[in-house]
Amino acid sequence: MEKRQILIVDDELELAEIMAEMLDECGYCADIAGSAAEAYDMLSRKSWHLVILDISLPDSTGFEICKELRRVSGVPVIFASARKTETDRISSFDIGGDDYLEKPYSMKELLSRVNALMRRAYGSETDVKRYTFGDVAVNPAARSVTKGGNPVQLAQREYDLLLCLCRYQNTAVPKEKLLTEVWGAFSEAEPSTLTVHIRWLREKLEDNPAAPQYIKTVWKLGYMLEADT
Repeated sequence: MEKRQILIVDDELELAEIMAEMLDECGYCADIAGSAAEAYDMLSRKSWHLVILDISLPDSTGFEICKELRRVSGVPVIFASARKTETDRISSFDIGGDDYLEKPYSMKELLSRVNALMRRAYGSETDVKRYTFGDVAVNPAARSVTKGGNPVQLAQREYDLLLCLCRYQNTAVPKEKLLTEVWGAFSEAEPSTLTVHIRWLREKLEDNPAAPQYIKTVWKLGYMLEADT
């Protein structure tokens, strides 16, 4: 099973390390950013399943990070802060936060909130949907792809792009959304990078890559995986 990625943004590094260790032990993969600058850098390098944000940071606030995130991404956000005022809690939800934890909190409560938000956002791990189109089968639980029953080797970005198209199958997905969800919220990846990865997917999965039957270009918008539902 592919581990879900969590970014912890908190300048209390000792606490952040305890959080990351606990989340890792519970089946997640957690990384730490100790400042807003580090957070923006890490958010630009890859996509994340969930972000845990402190409000008070040495170079900005969690509120500002969440505002910027919400312009480009719907990734779930939990605010975890020592600030306890009603105004702070209301502000966190008004700008797009999904949950709010007051410090100090127990690791058990944090894990419970993380698990609940993951279920709401992505469904149960025991009920992961498989996708098929033509003779291609995509199994997210095993992170595997087969064509005609034979394994297909995909690079990480190729697989992530394919899975993203599968999740939105029969829906035109704008290039900007694909770049955000596959390469990261603040990634500087160019549309040409996406074009190249689409071509690679077609070469590996389509019977005739020059006239694709499934991975379609949507003129002036983006791409769509056309599949029977």
